[in-house]
Amino acid sequence: MRSAGETVDWTLRPGRAADVEAVAELRARVMRDDLVRLGRYDEHRVRQRLRDGFSPAHTSVVEVDGAFAGSVTLRPDASGEGLHLEHFYLASGVQGRGLGTAVLRELLDRADADGMPVRLVVLQGSAARRLYEREGFTTESEDPVDVLMVRAARTVRSPRRPAAGR
Repeated sequence: MRSAGETVDWTLRPGRAADVEAVAELRARVMRDDLVRLGRYDEHRVRQRLRDGFSPAHTSVVEVDGAFAGSVTLRPDASGEGLHLEHFYLASGVQGRGLGTAVLRELLDRADADGMPVRLVVLQGSAARRLYEREGFTTESEDPVDVLMVRAARTVRSPRRPAAGR
């Protein structure tokens, strides 16, 4: 794939069924503080929810120097007219270095190329919300626990062609 320049060298590879436990464990670590703060942390449930909804066909694994460093899922939404971003987790050792921004931009470029809006849910008070807002997501709805955000597809304009015969 590509390097995030000022960050680290990274790649996205297709997810595999065998990745489910590594992603479930990473999810439990990454989400723990926010879920505890919201009074929603359950040691078993945090992993089981990932296992129950894991979709290798729509998941990409983030690798840094060939090693597992995170995951992200981008799947068609129920309407078929947009995409849903979920299970975007990065290991603590690679956070804060621009990797999340680089991975998100790669996925948003794909969605834009297909003309698809992207929706996601982020926990209230999560630091990840700032990343999503920087990349153009706006709040669609919220409750005491979750914030549903959306980003409309951005169109890429091709250069204007001269009129025929000129």
